[in-house]
Amino acid sequence: MGLSPSTRTAHRAGDPRALRGAKGGSRLSVGFILTRRFTLCAFANFVDVLRLAADEGDRSRPILCDWAVLSHLMDPVPSSSGVSVQPTERLGDPRRFDYIVVVGGLMDETPDLDPAYHRFLHQAAGANVPLIGVCTGAFFLYKAGLLKDYRCCVSWYHHTDFLEQFEGLDPVADQIFVVDRDRITCSGGASSAHVAAYLVDKHVGRAQASKSLHIMIIDDPLQGDKPQPGLTLNLKTKDPIVQRALLLMQQNIDTPVSVQDVAKRMGKSKRQIERHFRLSLDTSPQAAYLEMRLDMAKHLVETSQKSVAQIAVDCGFCDSSHLSRMFRRRFGGTPHSLRAQTG
Repeated sequence: MGLSPSTRTAHRAGDPRALRGAKGGSRLSVGFILTRRFTLCAFANFVDVLRLAADEGDRSRPILCDWAVLSHLMDPVPSSSGVSVQPTERLGDPRRFDYIVVVGGLMDETPDLDPAYHRFLHQAAGANVPLIGVCTGAFFLYKAGLLKDYRCCVSWYHHTDFLEQFEGLDPVADQIFVVDRDRITCSGGASSAHVAAYLVDKHVGRAQASKSLHIMIIDDPLQGDKPQPGLTLNLKTKDPIVQRALLLMQQNIDTPVSVQDVAKRMGKSKRQIERHFRLSLDTSPQAAYLEMRLDMAKHLVETSQKSVAQIAVDCGFCDSSHLSRMFRRRFGGTPHSLRAQTG
């Protein structure tokens, strides 16, 4: 059987991936870079999808997929949970992998990557090896100058951090992962399993991708535009358009945005958003947004020591009087009276 055009091109260029394909090796090879205090579950979910897809049943032989944890110095890398992972290979030539994955973790406890990793990632990008940022891995790709002009996905929880640290970049925080040409970024957690399943589906087969997730007791593979779960909401819906709109509203509770702006960010019309809200929740987007902000205000009144004036600011109200009027209409009393009852 002849080599594919891409494999022939790689072979002529001396690409190690061509030799693997020509010898009947794995169909998908992934190299991992773990940052200090990386998120263990995001890494484990990703690599376990590869492991389960690589062999029949649960035998874990790296036949159809292979992977390696890469390192500059080969020291164990501590995760955010305190469990360390021992790298398996030195950095070497990135072209021997189909993808390089950077797994991030705790923002405040993670120093910048060693310059050796920056050089390796730039070498990979120069060789057209796609780069993947998992959890806060997107932060490190951006710091390395490898996300310029790319859309990138970050967790809704880190959305504000990203905006504060990386001026001029508009990250996507209402999807579980984003594929933009040769960059893939995901919000971490269970979404890393879906990114891995996306790769397995693409290179190995849909059956293997589904098998892996089913063994891990995860639903069928999700597309990247599946909404992130976000904060707990009283507004429950299975409509993905409404879910994404609600998540955008959550991320802008302190500075409410218009329904028109929400629709624009989602690539929808204002009328479409309103229709989906009416059919799914039997209310308008504006009313749902107000309900969300009032629920957050009530939560802060009951659980925090913040002043009512500060809570009003945090929840996007003009002042404490405005909050009190809306609060009384919704809950039958003022924030001060509720705090007195619960105090």
